[in-house]
Amino acid sequence: MRRKHPARRSFLVAATLLLAAAGPVHADDVDHDEALRLLQKGSILPLAEITAKVRAKVPGKVLKVELETEDGVYVYEFKILRPNGRVQEVEANAATGKILKIEDDD
Repeated sequence: MRRKHPARRSFLVAATLLLAAAGPVHADDVDHDEALRLLQKGSILPLAEITAKVRAKVPGKVLKVELETEDGVYVYEFKILRPNGRVQEVEANAATGKILKIEDDD
């Protein structure tokens, strides 16, 4: 039986602990047909309504919008070009319009 090198085992344990501490974040894109079905069912708000809320909080030009699920929650993800030239990512809950996150885009 081959024994694992102690340094390698320590690295694997540390990597596992770091990943566990970060917590799982799972995002899947929602296609157009699914988005329409969710809207008709009342599970998400219309994109125009969410966009108005986001633009009121984060003014600028909307470059891209995606509807995703993150850990079972529908989220609109916006890329916005701010007047100062920075691009920011804004996430909003698709069911409520609540802004969840605003951060500089990498």
